[in-house]
Amino acid sequence: MKLTSDFIPSPDQHQAIEGIVKSIKAGNKYQTLLGVTGSGKTFTMANVIEKLNMPTLIMSHNKSLCAQLYSEFKGFFKEDFVEYFISYYDYYQPEAYIPRTDVFIEKDSSVNEDLERLRLSATASLLSYENVLCIASVSANYGLGNPNEYVGMVLILEESMQLSQKELLKKLVDMGYKRNDNFFDRADFRVNGDTIDIYPAYFEDEVVRLEFFGDELEKMYHVNVLENKKGKELKKFILYPTSQFSVGEVRLKQAIKDIKKELASRLAFFENENKLVEYQRLKQRVEFDLEMLESTGMCKGIENYALHLTGLKPGDTPYTLFDYLNIGDRKFLVIVDESHVSLPQFRGMFAGDRSRKQTLVDYGFRLPSALDNRPLMFDEFINKNCQFLFVSATPAPLELELSKDQVFEQIMRPTGLLDPLIELKDSDNQVEILFDEAKKVIARNERVLVTVLTKKLAEELSHYYIELGLKVKYMHSDIDAIERNEIIRGLRTGFFDILIGINLLREGLDLPEVSLIAIMDADKEGFLRSTTSLIQTIGRAARNVNGRVLLFCKKITKSMQETMDITTQRRTLQEAYNKKHNITPSSVKRNLEDSLKNEVDEAEIYRKGKKLEKMPASERAKLVKELRKQMLEAAKALEFEKAAALRDEIAKLRTV
Repeated sequence: MKLTSDFIPSPDQHQAIEGIVKSIKAGNKYQTLLGVTGSGKTFTMANVIEKLNMPTLIMSHNKSLCAQLYSEFKGFFKEDFVEYFISYYDYYQPEAYIPRTDVFIEKDSSVNEDLERLRLSATASLLSYENVLCIASVSANYGLGNPNEYVGMVLILEESMQLSQKELLKKLVDMGYKRNDNFFDRADFRVNGDTIDIYPAYFEDEVVRLEFFGDELEKMYHVNVLENKKGKELKKFILYPTSQFSVGEVRLKQAIKDIKKELASRLAFFENENKLVEYQRLKQRVEFDLEMLESTGMCKGIENYALHLTGLKPGDTPYTLFDYLNIGDRKFLVIVDESHVSLPQFRGMFAGDRSRKQTLVDYGFRLPSALDNRPLMFDEFINKNCQFLFVSATPAPLELELSKDQVFEQIMRPTGLLDPLIELKDSDNQVEILFDEAKKVIARNERVLVTVLTKKLAEELSHYYIELGLKVKYMHSDIDAIERNEIIRGLRTGFFDILIGINLLREGLDLPEVSLIAIMDADKEGFLRSTTSLIQTIGRAARNVNGRVLLFCKKITKSMQETMDITTQRRTLQEAYNKKHNITPSSVKRNLEDSLKNEVDEAEIYRKGKKLEKMPASERAKLVKELRKQMLEAAKALEFEKAAALRDEIAKLRTV
C-alpha cells in the first residue's frame, strides 16, 4: 500500500500513528483513536493503513460518509485497489406482511447499476489482491454467497490455451452472463465468428475480446466500449461471476433438492395445522422459484435461499464481506469510523430484520430457512477473525472497554484551533441572555446555533426572536431533507443569522461561519444532554477562531462536568502546543460557492413543491421528471442522502 499526499503528519498525528501501528503489530485485537473534530483523523487512518500494509475494511453507518471516505482514500492510494461496497439500491422496500390488516407489501426496489458494479468489483479485488482497501456501509454485515463457491466459479483465461468455444459459452451462462449480440451491456457476451466479447459485470467501460483459431485462444485484449478501440493486450485474465450468489452446477442441484425437502416439510406442517391459505401461498411461491432456479440458476429473492446455496446449517454465521477479506485465513484490519454511532447501529440490525422475516415465515410467504438470510449478530461481528480500530471524537464506553489501554488521542488541529470556550448561564433568563449574546455575534457577521429539547420550543423560540427583529429559522425532523439543505444554505449565506434545532445540529454540519452555540436546558440529563451529545454539539463551534458555547442551566450535571473537564483539558494542551510550535489559530476556510452549488437546484424544487395543491397536473408531471433525473444523477455521484430526499419528494408529488 502506497500513500500519496502533499502533507506530512503533524507531531500529534505521528504519535497516534506510531502507537496504533505498534499496538496492532503486537497482536492487540481492539484499539481506539480518539480524535477531536478537525484533527485529521482520516489522514491518520491512511498512514496507519500504509504502515501496516494489510487488506483493510473501513466501515461507517452512513452512505454519505462512505462516499466521502471513498473519494478521500482514492486520492490517498492512487496505485492500489480502493473499492466501494454499499447497498446497490437507490430505493428499497423490503417485503413485509401486516397480519392485523392482512396487507402484504411486495418487495420493491430500484437497483443502481453503478453501485452493483462497484460491489462486484470489490469482491473480485478482495479475492485477487493484497493491496486492497474497501469502504463499506452496514451492507458488509449482510449475508453473501460462499466465497469458496464464488472462487470455484472463476474462469481463468490464458493466451494459447486450448478451450472449446462451446464449453466456454456454457461456462459463461453458468456464471450468470447472458448472450446479447444487439444491445451489449455489463454481464453480457456476444459472438462474432471466432471472436467472443465479454463485458465483465464489474468493469465500467471496457470489454475483454477473445480471438480463437479453432479451439486455441490465440489473442486476448481490452476494448473500449464507447470508442471501440483496442486497449491493453492480455496474457492472462481472471473472470468472476455476475453475482456473489452464483454457485456451481453440483451445489445448485443439491440446493434445489434441499429446498424441495424443506418445502415438503413446511407444507406438511401447514396441512396439519389446517392453515390452507398459508399452505397455498408457500407452495405457489417456492415452486415458481424452484422452476426459475432449475432453468436459469437464478430467481427473484434468491438471497432467501442463501442457507441452501451456501451449504450452511440453520443458525450458522452467514457468509459476509468479511469472509472475502478472510479468504485463506489472511489477516486484515477493520476500521469503524464514527464508532459511537456505527457500533450501536450494527448491534440493532439483527433484531429488526428477524422480526419482519419471522412474520413472513409464520404466514407462508417464506420458508423458515429465509431467517438465515440475515445480517451478523453483534457478537459475530465484534469477534471476527481480524483486528479493529475504532475512530471517533467521542468513543462510547463499549469501544473504550474493548480497547482497554490501547486508546490513542489526537487532540491538536493543523489549523491551531482550540476547543471552544464554555460559559455557564442561568436558565431562568436563558431567552433574554441569548438574545443579547446573539446580537453581539451577528454584529461581527457570524452565525449562531441554538439547541433545544422539543420541536414546539424550537418553533416558539424562533417566532419570539423574529418578533424582536432577529433573522431566525428552526429545523427539526418534520422538515424535509431538501428544505433542510435550503435552511443550511440560508444560514451560511447570511439570509438569516440564527438556526434553532434539536438533535439535527449535533453531527455532520461543517459551518465555519458559526461562532456561538447555545445549549438550552443543558442540565436536563438524557440522550440529548449526555456527555457524547454535548461534546459533539460543542464540536460545531470548533471551526471558528471565536468559537464559544453557552450552557444554560440551574445545576451542573455529571455530563456537563465531564464535558467541561474534557474541553478544558484539551484547550490547555492545545494552547501549550500552539505556543511551543508558534502556531496562530485561524478559522477554517470553506469556499461558499463550491460547497453550495449542488443545493441551488434542490432549493428551487422545494419552492415549487410548496404550491403542489395549485399546480396543474401537467406541471407536476414535468416536476416529477425533473426530480427523477436529478435523483439518478445524485445516486450516480454517490450523493445518497440527496437521492433519498429527491425520491421522497417524487412520492409526495405522486400522491397529490
